[in-house]
Amino acid sequence: MLEPPIDPELTAKITPIRMILMDVDGVLTDGKIIWDDRGIQSKAFDVKDGFGIHWIRKLGFKTGIITGKTSDVVRHRAQELKLDEVHQGEIEKLTVYEQIKEKYDFSDAQISYIGDDLLDLPLLLTVGFSAAPADAHPEVRNKVDFVSQYPGGKGAVREVIELIIQAQGKWDTFLTLMPK
Repeated sequence: MLEPPIDPELTAKITPIRMILMDVDGVLTDGKIIWDDRGIQSKAFDVKDGFGIHWIRKLGFKTGIITGKTSDVVRHRAQELKLDEVHQGEIEKLTVYEQIKEKYDFSDAQISYIGDDLLDLPLLLTVGFSAAPADAHPEVRNKVDFVSQYPGGKGAVREVIELIIQAQGKWDTFLTLMPK
């Protein structure tokens, strides 16, 4: 179990969060794109991240991705995780974000975004709580509210999810949702 955040300012940013949005390459994956000899693309996703996404949805949080690339692999993973929002091929992430925010009638303070690269900065600087994997671009790491100790595709998303659950005092509820 994670320790609750010590910094009251960080806790204040996390407390109102009701939706977690994420980039894909470099966040849900390690950023590598593998092409086989038939031209079929594959990516590796961390089961710990998926587990966290699955269970935070059970706590009533909305989840989604906004990514610059388009991939069938991502579409399949998003369906498997039952994400509420899936936006691929979106270079202007802030525009899509504004549409999502309006759809759910959320304020910036109620949304978290996890990103790793310069393309994510406008969105990271807008949301209520921003986070990045340990191996994110240095400029991104310097601007976000929280930097995971884990790299992209290796548990960074799970760590952010657990941090949110802890800061909101929902850890015990989270544990009651686990299969017996």
